[in-house]
Amino acid sequence: TAFLVGARVLHSLNVYVKVHTNSPFLVCMDLLLSQTEVIDPNYLWIGPDGQNLKGQSYVNLTETGKLMLLDFKEDMSGSYTCTLSYKVFQSDMKAEQERYKSYKFMVYAYREPDYTYRISVHFSTKECSLAANEQFFEELKKILNNLISYLTCQIIEPSFKCYSVKRPKHGLVDELFVVFQVNPFAPGWEVICHQVSTDCEDVTNSRVQKAQWLIEEFFNRQQHILQHEFKNLPAIHYIEHSFHVTRLDSCRPGFGKNDVTHNDCANCCVACDPGSYSPNNKLICLPCTSIRIKHYGAQSC
Repeated sequence: TAFLVGARVLHSLNVYVKVHTNSPFLVCMDLLLSQTEVIDPNYLWIGPDGQNLKGQSYVNLTETGKLMLLDFKEDMSGSYTCTLSYKVFQSDMKAEQERYKSYKFMVYAYREPDYTYRISVHFSTKECSLAANEQFFEELKKILNNLISYLTCQIIEPSFKCYSVKRPKHGLVDELFVVFQVNPFAPGWEVICHQVSTDCEDVTNSRVQKAQWLIEEFFNRQQHILQHEFKNLPAIHYIEHSFHVTRLDSCRPGFGKNDVTHNDCANCCVACDPGSYSPNNKLICLPCTSIRIKHYGAQSC
């Protein structure tokens, strides 16, 4: 079983717990003390709200002072402090001292980022002024959306521009530069997700990855079709090896990335700190200036 040994109260230890999972055991003891004999130890764990954690339904607290937080949620984030008291005797057993040590853990809920994919492809066209360019683009969007709709994914932010391009060892040609994103949040995505998982995180990323693979295979097939099924190239056709994909991360509402504050979990979407919020799927938590937010994971100000 994984466990984390506490730091003296001078230093707090950051702990990151994935939402809806159990935390590792937090140990109310430092490494040096754990290697010695401790007489009559007593452990007092206090949660972020100042409440004694003994007997709470969302904790597993052992008789040796180890604390596990169960089914961790963003509003459980915060400071967890344990005070250890124990006895120390003189060698003649006549003098007895009570000693105290405190250990602090800053525990944060996190999620893995959701993925979207930005894809760019190029098509050769007879000329940029060709009226069919716009019609071709509209048909391409329909085809791609139909291809991935069963995964409750969709094409978002599609656009195209036409440029004259001079390639090495070739003359000047007109090309359509097409850009779009593959997004896993088409209408109905939540229903599909919750049929499989309460959290949806892994399911969402699996869906959008499959959608990206399908689209990539679609464009790979275009080149095969052009080479083997057409004697004369169509007026608008896919340019071989022009497919390019970039993964873009996003965080769920109430979560954001902060490489400075959370450099131990730099790629994580961590619950927004008190005083900040995230209302959308962007990567950052925004400061709230109108109302003081006292809890973690706020989605509105």
